[in-house]
Amino acid sequence: MASKNTICLWYDNDALDAATFYAQTFPDSAVGAVHRAPGDYPAGQQGNVLMVEFTVMGLPCLGLNGGPGVKHNEAFSFQVATSDQAETDRLWNAIVGNGGQESDCGWCKDRWGLSWQITPRVLLDAVTDADGAAAKRAFDAMMTMKKIDVAAIEAARRG
Repeated sequence: MASKNTICLWYDNDALDAATFYAQTFPDSAVGAVHRAPGDYPAGQQGNVLMVEFTVMGLPCLGLNGGPGVKHNEAFSFQVATSDQAETDRLWNAIVGNGGQESDCGWCKDRWGLSWQITPRVLLDAVTDADGAAAKRAFDAMMTMKKIDVAAIEAARRG
């Protein structure tokens, strides 16, 4: 690992599957080294995949196969700024369609329970608009959505 700061994500025993999915789904993502356990450990045996080095959109990550004791929750998420509806749809559908789950306001979970915010830049611009009324209209529209609808956000911002 070359990075001084790496995001460590705990998986049951499928860190390699998760890393492979992320590498296939997100740009600037890849699976790196796969490290096998040099001895038995509470969640596995010598020779099992213990850690997987990978990058997600340029961010260095380490998947740790630590066993079922720790679950992901919404306190940590990847926020992905998308450029348009097509990119939003592609990423959302990849996550949700691969055993994931929809949530509200552009949030979803992958099949491993990791949370993702698939957030069009249009939404970020709209809810931070200097015109408070436009920002509130866009925010109120977002609050009714699961996957973000770019055209509906733009329309709400315009009033």
